[in-house]
Amino acid sequence: MSAIAATDALFFERADAALDRAAAERIVGSALAGSDDGELFLEYRESESIGLDDGNIRSANFDSGLGFGLRAVAGEATGYAHSGEISEEALRRAASTVSAIAAGHSGTAAEPPRSTNSRLYSDASPLRLMDFSARTSLLGEIDAYARGKDARVKQVMASISGEWQAVQIMRPDGTRVADLRPLVRLNVSLVVEQGGRRETGGHGTGGRFSYDFVTQEATWRGAVDEALRQALVNLDSIPAPAGEMPVVLGAGWPGILLHEAIGHGLEGDFNRKKTSAFAGLMGQRIASPGVTVVDDGTMPDRRGSLTVDDEGTPTSRTVLIEDGILVGYLQDRLNARLMGMRATGNGRRQSYAHAPMPRMTNTVMLGGSHTPEEMIASVKRGLYAVNFGGGQVDITSGKFVFSASEAYMIEDGKIGAPVKGATLIGNGPDSLTKVQMIGNDMALDPGIGTCGKNGQGVPVGVGQPTLKLSGLTIGGTAS
Repeated sequence: MSAIAATDALFFERADAALDRAAAERIVGSALAGSDDGELFLEYRESESIGLDDGNIRSANFDSGLGFGLRAVAGEATGYAHSGEISEEALRRAASTVSAIAAGHSGTAAEPPRSTNSRLYSDASPLRLMDFSARTSLLGEIDAYARGKDARVKQVMASISGEWQAVQIMRPDGTRVADLRPLVRLNVSLVVEQGGRRETGGHGTGGRFSYDFVTQEATWRGAVDEALRQALVNLDSIPAPAGEMPVVLGAGWPGILLHEAIGHGLEGDFNRKKTSAFAGLMGQRIASPGVTVVDDGTMPDRRGSLTVDDEGTPTSRTVLIEDGILVGYLQDRLNARLMGMRATGNGRRQSYAHAPMPRMTNTVMLGGSHTPEEMIASVKRGLYAVNFGGGQVDITSGKFVFSASEAYMIEDGKIGAPVKGATLIGNGPDSLTKVQMIGNDMALDPGIGTCGKNGQGVPVGVGQPTLKLSGLTIGGTAS
């Protein structure tokens, strides 16, 4: 069944449907007359999560819902109305609200997105392909395996979650685009104790596929092994030093620093409004030679990938920085039109209750020619940051603060003691110019990222090779 047919069945053809397609097309066409752009976004979503803590199932949730969002765009202004009820009456009320934005405006509706025949993932809902009892049994196996691995394991927390989202986007000219999106995730966290000291470690994995992958024995055992490894490393950690020093960033998940400190600054809305540290720098060198950064929403099965974005534009591989030169921004339809650029398939929204805006998908720095060993050997004294926890960034200035959840000292070109409490402090645009060596080991994150912007959260992916930066400020606790 095609995505259009599947979503028609959900929104217009159910026995209790209160809105038929022909009526929806008439109302949308009338409401958006005179607008520059706009669409009806219809969404059905079902989600569930099961959590285990200390040998017992502590939570089990299932939720489903549907609704619509109607948007009209006139110039820079946007009118938006949404409802958790898909009915002709609700849509007419929304139409009456948003049509006011184009009153007196004589815009010409923008061309619809080009169509695509590509499909990045299976249509099937992962929630219906595995029994509830099988998932609870799996969490019990995770608990038993973790405790059997090491007697120092004192607490095991694990969760498995899944989501299936069906969307249809209808434009005023009758063009329709639909997508069916699975998403699953497995998380494991452990607490270990030795000599009265307790430390934690965690690992997660997921993507846009069914539960089959995360429930494979090799996958969940690998997650437990990695969580345990991190926890045991932390048992031996010493307080992190403070001061400016060279930093080697590990491959994969440390790309979250790239995402936050640089990626957000390359989103179209911040640059159109000139609130980004990168505004007005198109075509100029903003990074060291060799630095190439892309945002790619077309990677199969990745957490940040979409067949089409939430405006109906097919996702793409957008080069943002090429060999150190700024060459692109991430664009939704509104900001692309106002900036005279093309939409890149980055118009995303958390749900039908939110208007779309430019967001990242999978943001990746491409690999270079150096080995991680070469980078470590080139550092007299510095920090090797392997994994990150939380962080903050100021888009206007580019300043960032990130906490490293796993890091080591580098002494005389060798990896030394693990450190705890290391905070990396810097400036996104400045840090790009401090990249001295780029690894040949580019890796993607394990499928756990969620990005927040303006109160909206969406799943994303990150990736990078090992990188050597000439210097960042380290906030530590060592006296």
